[in-house]
Amino acid sequence: MSSIIRARELVKRYGSVRALDGLDLEVQTGEVHGFLGPNGAGKSTAIRIMLGLARATSGEVSVFGADPWRSAADVHRRLASVPGDVSIWPNLSGGETIDVLARLRGAPARDPAYLESKDRLMQAFQFDPRTQGRAYSKGNRQKVALIAAFAVPAELYLLDEPTSGLDPLMEVVFRREIARVRDAGATVLLSSHILSEVELLCDRVSIIRAGRIAETGTLADLRHLTRTEVSFEATDAEPAAGIPGAHDATYAEGRVRFTVDTDRVTATLPELARRGVIGLRIEPPSLEELFLRHYGDDIRNNENTDRASDSA
Repeated sequence: MSSIIRARELVKRYGSVRALDGLDLEVQTGEVHGFLGPNGAGKSTAIRIMLGLARATSGEVSVFGADPWRSAADVHRRLASVPGDVSIWPNLSGGETIDVLARLRGAPARDPAYLESKDRLMQAFQFDPRTQGRAYSKGNRQKVALIAAFAVPAELYLLDEPTSGLDPLMEVVFRREIARVRDAGATVLLSSHILSEVELLCDRVSIIRAGRIAETGTLADLRHLTRTEVSFEATDAEPAAGIPGAHDATYAEGRVRFTVDTDRVTATLPELARRGVIGLRIEPPSLEELFLRHYGDDIRNNENTDRASDSA
């Protein structure tokens, strides 16, 4: 499978601040790739460079095999993008804004396929196109960008926190659209700090920390880094004693719970069967656990700083 996006040793400085610090990223054609990290980790900066809106300080980046800074017009003909904070023309209606954005991407104003797609999306997102841009909430501005992006087919979608401001029902509509464009053969780079969103949608995930990729791979690849939770019904914690590979056994609300290294789960099952446990549940680690693995120290340091400030 070929790479549609490739970044190598990508560095971006703003004065003394390194927004990117040697970023390596590869997005394969036809996949939905999650770009996961907290605000300030460098996600938006990397996407701006991929779009040709910012120039890297050093390193290499290619989109469709081209340098997006030098070939921005050619690159943009083949992609659609949604920023995390959408600004629209205050005097244009939502429908007019969508049409302008579509024409910028080459869609004829009265093209039947475009009009049908736009109408379908406006209904799905429950969007009123008659209101002027200045009156739209953040969620409705986000809908304008999403409808414009999905209404015109693209080979690549670069989405930076695309569901920011959307309610849960609209997030479901968004997920359906991602599935639709993926089935049509498009590639998606989805930047997010919403773990459940990435877990539901993405084929592969890259976790960014302080401007560098900390881990990358499929969810199955990354889950070996954390432990799986195993639980079963019991009257006390005694049944967990002596189970090979069990860690942190606890008892609460009628269930014994412990964790086991994910690659040791199958070795644990025969022992559980021998003990005749009932109500067995095995829960694979979530992306939140993977996320906390890389950011847990930062979170604890921030909490300690906050406590020290409060006590000062």
